[in-house]
Amino acid sequence: MMLASVVLELLLLSCVVNAQDGPAAVVRILPGNEPAIGLLALSPSPGGVTISGTILGMRPGVHGFHVHERGDLTDKCAAAGGHFNPFNRNHGGPGYFERHVGDLGNIVADQFGSAQVFITDNHLSLDPTSPAFIGDRAIVIHAGADDLGQGGNAGSLITGNAGSRAACGIIRLTYPSSQLVQQQPVYPQLQPTNIKAPALPQSAHQIRFPSDSE
Repeated sequence: MMLASVVLELLLLSCVVNAQDGPAAVVRILPGNEPAIGLLALSPSPGGVTISGTILGMRPGVHGFHVHERGDLTDKCAAAGGHFNPFNRNHGGPGYFERHVGDLGNIVADQFGSAQVFITDNHLSLDPTSPAFIGDRAIVIHAGADDLGQGGNAGSLITGNAGSRAACGIIRLTYPSSQLVQQQPVYPQLQPTNIKAPALPQSAHQIRFPSDSE
């Protein structure tokens, strides 16, 4: 784990030094209630914001993955507050009409506790003038699976019943805000619906694992 930590630190420094050619923001994932570490890169994309990277030291299985409202990692990530929810909506999941801006679904850690993250989401923004701007907020990885608001209880509509906060990190911009691509996220108009999506939709919000040959 010590070697992995050093490698991730070097990657983080590389991202910052080469910010002109690198990501618009980086997140250094630190332990919360579990000994997980990682590095994520965020970049504007035609689909909104793309988050990619690796998290190590997780318990194997499915873990809720969210942007939280405050960039404060104290008290084992509890000080990061609730899900980032500037439009005061119920908790949901990627692709839902009703969701928090910070609702990014689930990631999956393999049998070795490694999760490869690749998410593109059109609700997030790296534009400092947007109400959905996520700079200096926190990404939190939870101990359990997010039920995407489909759990049938009050907690499901707030947290997705994803459990304790396993790890977290602050979204740090690497570009001056004036150099960021000005992109406006898409906010679906809320419509009454009785359609329930599957608990773990197979989409870009799910983890993609490299093959053994990669």
